[in-house]
Amino acid sequence: MSVPLSILDLAPISSGSDAGAALRTTIDVARRADALGYHRYWVAEHHFAAGVASAAPAVLIGLIAAATDRIRVGSGAVQVGYSTAVSVVEQFGLVDAVHPGRLDLGLGRSGGRPGAVTPAADRVVDGLLIPAPFDFAALAGSPRFALYAGLLRQPGATPPSFDSTVADIQSLIAGTFERDGLDVHATPGEGAKAELWILGSSGGESARVAGERGLPFAANYHVAPSNVLEAVEAYRAAFRPSAVLDRPYVLVSADVLVAETEARARHLASPYRHWVRSIRTGTGAIPYPTPAEAATLPWSDEDQALVRDRLDTRFVGDPGQVTERLETLRRVTGADELLVTTITHDPADRVRSFELLADAWI
Repeated sequence: MSVPLSILDLAPISSGSDAGAALRTTIDVARRADALGYHRYWVAEHHFAAGVASAAPAVLIGLIAAATDRIRVGSGAVQVGYSTAVSVVEQFGLVDAVHPGRLDLGLGRSGGRPGAVTPAADRVVDGLLIPAPFDFAALAGSPRFALYAGLLRQPGATPPSFDSTVADIQSLIAGTFERDGLDVHATPGEGAKAELWILGSSGGESARVAGERGLPFAANYHVAPSNVLEAVEAYRAAFRPSAVLDRPYVLVSADVLVAETEARARHLASPYRHWVRSIRTGTGAIPYPTPAEAATLPWSDEDQALVRDRLDTRFVGDPGQVTERLETLRRVTGADELLVTTITHDPADRVRSFELLADAWI
């Protein structure tokens, strides 16, 4: 196909399993992805979720880099609102010192209040579904969300702006950081060969910062499908050439599940709605159920409405069906690269999905 294909892994914990097994599976899947020819293998940062083991990207990236040979390894993304610029640079600088030139340092905002959502209807743009936007206000305003945010920061800490944090990270890596007339040098970290990325789910600050700083940008169709076109358009509009890029570079994510037949794929995908519901009700991702377990769980019209946009924009089917939908996503967004994420209860089904997709795409 015309663009590289990469993987985002959440290190999902399956029902009846534990975090250790999930992390060992992620390392095994990364080895297989390396052999299959995928371009990058990114891991996310999530906290307080019983069904997700990826809480410390730099640690997990180090383990994956040590277990693989060629594939780029990175974060999708480090939530900089919960870290200092120095800690991020030192952590990634440490891994880069051992595995130079293979790391991607993906940065994302965290802890902010979501913007107001303007009601809109579903629309189809040149074959790509752009669903009505989901309103995160209730989730972000919940007491549990506030508790989690407080636990992830030092008491009384006020994070600096996203743009200033990115600037500090860039200057620390470049060795040009200075404050109050004093120079500061991160060891390890200064001179790291890590590739800096910005991830965003809207046309707001993240897209603007990525564009103005001439950095590559990752837009989240799998998390916020209603905003993907807005995000890539805002990034391109703000783009200024830099020492890193002379033109915009856009990666777009998608949630996929591939099996030998559509029926098999849809069977394996059946627990996904319950998993997304657990996230959007504020309890955090549950351990991923089996299809049989999912069939016994209660489900209502309200539950369906809560997750409909995520279900309708997940690419589920046989290799031909999924690659056709991925090509539509690439064409409509103008993506230079695609990033796929896949969750199944049985890790073997996740590996098989990546194998089938690689055979059809790479």
